[in-house]
Amino acid sequence: MSLTSDFMRRKRKKILGIMVLVAGVLAVAPGRLPGQVRKTCEGGVTLKLNAGVTAQGSLLIVEVAGAKPLAEFAGDWDGRAIPLWREGVKTGTLHGLIGVDLEKAPGRYAWKVSWKNAAGEAKSCSAFVTVRAGKFPTERLTVEKQFVQPDPEQEKRAEEDQKKMRAIFESVTPEHYWDGKFQLPLKGVTTGGNFGRRRILNGEARSPHAGVDFPALAGTPVFAAQAGKVALAEELYYSGNTVVIDHGYGIYTLYAHLSAIEVKPGDSVTPATEVGKVGATGRVTGPHLHWGLTVERARVNAMEIVQHKP
Repeated sequence: MSLTSDFMRRKRKKILGIMVLVAGVLAVAPGRLPGQVRKTCEGGVTLKLNAGVTAQGSLLIVEVAGAKPLAEFAGDWDGRAIPLWREGVKTGTLHGLIGVDLEKAPGRYAWKVSWKNAAGEAKSCSAFVTVRAGKFPTERLTVEKQFVQPDPEQEKRAEEDQKKMRAIFESVTPEHYWDGKFQLPLKGVTTGGNFGRRRILNGEARSPHAGVDFPALAGTPVFAAQAGKVALAEELYYSGNTVVIDHGYGIYTLYAHLSAIEVKPGDSVTPATEVGKVGATGRVTGPHLHWGLTVERARVNAMEIVQHKP
């Protein structure tokens, strides 16, 4: 093959590639990125989700555009109420978050929005999301025997801790305390790991790891991820010294295994508030911060909330 023929062949291939790319871009509706869901409903109401296909443990960002300021709007995700809020009094857009639980069964789910039109008639519209199984690794760890096979007294304490946590997460404050984006709880840290890992402790299978781990030196200051109110600040059996912050609308962040707690229940906090220090209390193999995110009782990868402004 001559150099001229080879040049022309490569040029035609490049032009064809550009044409395919342009065609793909044009196929996406204006103002809509690949993977997003946009559903036009009656009365000029539009439902938007940042993804139509997502994985277990993920966070969905939702919007209701064209919502009249005085209309009564309510969101529902698989039978669970999803709070919607306005960023301003006069805005026609509602915002919300859907937490896809770490162990949510794979399948197709509807996000349903209901409202009343100007005549007071009940209306509703749904957009659908497909949940896929997450790809989580398995790890084997060795911990103190009491954290795998607790005695009756220890087991009772752990059960009481779980009841206390469930009661907190089931409570939804009908307002938001945060202002702006969420931040990572440690200064100078950009990544965390271990979310969703299936753990085998001392040879026995345990529930998946519902938080993000940040290895750090004991005594490292831990800060609130955003503004909120402290819902819990005490030592728990498995998570050790623990702080839970209520950010409003069913959004909670958890800070566990602390060596010291610097806040108390009821305290108002900001991202500048030190809530504790990194430690190794509870069921651990070494000093680190366990950072958890719960959205409407769903355990979600906390790293996702720092990527979006709720």
